Amino acid sequence: MRLRLQITGLVQGVGFRPFVFRLAEESGLHGYVLNDTSGVFIEVEGDKDRLDSFLHRIIKEKPGLSKIYSLQHTYLEDAGFSNFEIRESEENGEKRASILPDISACDDCVNDITTPKNRRFIYPFTNCTNCGPRFTIINSLPYDRGNTSMKDFQMCPECEREFNLASDRRFHAQPNACPVCGPWTGLYDSRGNVICEREEALEKVVNLVRKGNIIAVKGVGGYHLVCDATSEEAVVRLRERKHREEKPMAVMFPDMKSIKAETNVSSLEERAIDSIEKPVVIVRKKETTTIANSVSPGNITVGVFLPYTPLHHIMLRKLKKPVVATSANMTDEPIVRDEKDAFNRLSGIADYLLTHNRDIVRRSDDSVVRIAAERQTPLRRSRGFVPSPLIVPFRFSKPVLALGANMNNTIALGIDNKVYMSQHIGDLDTPLAVEFYEETVNDFLRLFDMAPEVIVSDMHPGYYSTKFGEKHYGDKLIKVQHHYAHILSCMIENDVPEDAGVIGFAFDGTGYGPDKTIWGGEVLTASYKGFERAFHLRHYKLPGGDVAVREPRRTALSLLYETFGDEAERLELVPFKQEEKYFLINMLRKNINSPFTTSMGRLFDGVASLIGLRHKVSYHAQAAVELEQLAFRSDEASSYPFAVENGVIDQRPMIEMIVRDLKAGSAKELIARKFHNTIVQIIIFTAELLKDKTGMSYAVLSGGVFQNSFLLENAYYSLKERGFTPFIHQLVPPNDGGISLGQAVYGNSENTTRNL
Repeated sequence: MRLRLQITGLVQGVGFRPFVFRLAEESGLHGYVLNDTSGVFIEVEGDKDRLDSFLHRIIKEKPGLSKIYSLQHTYLEDAGFSNFEIRESEENGEKRASILPDISACDDCVNDITTPKNRRFIYPFTNCTNCGPRFTIINSLPYDRGNTSMKDFQMCPECEREFNLASDRRFHAQPNACPVCGPWTGLYDSRGNVICEREEALEKVVNLVRKGNIIAVKGVGGYHLVCDATSEEAVVRLRERKHREEKPMAVMFPDMKSIKAETNVSSLEERAIDSIEKPVVIVRKKETTTIANSVSPGNITVGVFLPYTPLHHIMLRKLKKPVVATSANMTDEPIVRDEKDAFNRLSGIADYLLTHNRDIVRRSDDSVVRIAAERQTPLRRSRGFVPSPLIVPFRFSKPVLALGANMNNTIALGIDNKVYMSQHIGDLDTPLAVEFYEETVNDFLRLFDMAPEVIVSDMHPGYYSTKFGEKHYGDKLIKVQHHYAHILSCMIENDVPEDAGVIGFAFDGTGYGPDKTIWGGEVLTASYKGFERAFHLRHYKLPGGDVAVREPRRTALSLLYETFGDEAERLELVPFKQEEKYFLINMLRKNINSPFTTSMGRLFDGVASLIGLRHKVSYHAQAAVELEQLAFRSDEASSYPFAVENGVIDQRPMIEMIVRDLKAGSAKELIARKFHNTIVQIIIFTAELLKDKTGMSYAVLSGGVFQNSFLLENAYYSLKERGFTPFIHQLVPPNDGGISLGQAVYGNSENTTRNL
């Protein structure tokens, strides 16, 4: 295999390339290393275990003077390198490495805040050139203190000395500060009355958490809502106030030891948790966990992360227990950023607010990843990763602005040979989310000093991002089909050759098709030049349209009606009153407000309801998530039948057999497992048909359904066993958060004017 690493930080002029050379030689790996305009670029080839070890050792054994700010890595197919070499530096392209992500507190700074004799002891804004806020405090380039939200804090003589002393690790650390001259914290009640400040505020807030209070805590990219993660009462109260009924919430732990005490963590998960970016990582809970059940009710997993700011370190070390640290917002709204917004939006949720007087220039939510198929897959790419660029194997002929989708929105800029994706914006369904979206578009264009010549949006006429493009860019706007953009994003991040064709599996909840129906269970043959729809799920209807998304039981009824016709009215499998069922079946029969769909995501929802698992949802994909969790509880190897004819994957034989299993009293977990096995078999069967027809052996898995680790891993390994080269996401989310990357790639295509 080949491992590609893109590293930014203090990695040039410090012996980093010779270090990489020696490490590769010692590990028996082939490839190259070079300096580029962003930092250091490495490609190495060898077996997977050696590459994993190389990745670990890069971080642990790096040269003493070097500092890694970000490290993006991707596993790719081998390229046939015959040796390892240090290549000439790549100097083409604009030098944009000065815009760095927010960097988690380094060991030296953590040592400063935990050493009583140090002048920065328990100072929550401690940083140096190796760590601290970057992206969230910068107003404009160049990255100088006067262009950040630290401009109002005049450095004291001691900080000034450090800042100007070349041998000091705070030499030109723009956010440099100390208790004498820097920002400070303040504790307020929910009505905005100050209670105490500075060190006293930190001591007080720890005691308040211990007593079961909910605290809104201002971090680097916005506020968290914090409470004792071991207190069922506190977590339930937080859910009630936030109107977040069941969606899992992330838990911040004091250290890795405490995470291992509560969860089962693999070595790859441990590396992700303790990586420079400090994302939230989805891991399995132990049965003996003391984490409150309401943190992730009914789930076998929980999102965990470590402190990444000095403020978090101080709080968690004093508290000595994990806390819920969830985004401070009402459901579906952007994360709260400033004090005025906090007191306005959080006063009914938080008992107290721990704020500080350093402004957050741009909000940035926590990143979320999970390990699947021995790879790190982002579910939300934001803090710690943004705005590190993604390197693409071509140069954009014109600057491209990609406007993203409607759910899990991100935007992207294509410049030079890089794509700069924005932080997670979220679903564009509320006025505040729309405001955040427009703010981010304008902010990125200003920050990168870019005037886009090509603008790309989704084809869906109802998406706010599409309407925004039509309103503001007119003739410059081009539109790309949703699922093709999914496949393009996965192709480009996996370095699929320019002239290659792929079999693309684009499985998600909703996407607008050129035939003006709702797509979502698509098998495409694709290249960078275009795509064709090879197979899709058999059309079925969604009674009530979007209401069916919130009520999987409606989809279940539709699947029954498509399979059994009018007999579905007599099946007592879905909880409806008789008059409700008759009304909905009449809607289906007469095509009243029942749009056609081929959605794989809705199929998962419908099956979850059919087996009695979840009939209504309180958050997106809840039914599908619970169906996946149930499948892990069975080791059944068999699957259900399906039919494929004239490009249509007919799911009705599967639904018929699921009903038969239900009537026979089969266990829900067995049915869930067989259903998942069936989807894997559909992938394998259609892939082999297309391989025989086209000769294509590259298989691309993208779309929100592939956040399902059971499906992703089983499809990935099954395809490999049958001679395919499968590609999955490792740098951007498989959900719609990765759409903007595919749109940007499409914007550089020669075929952007082609009417799909």
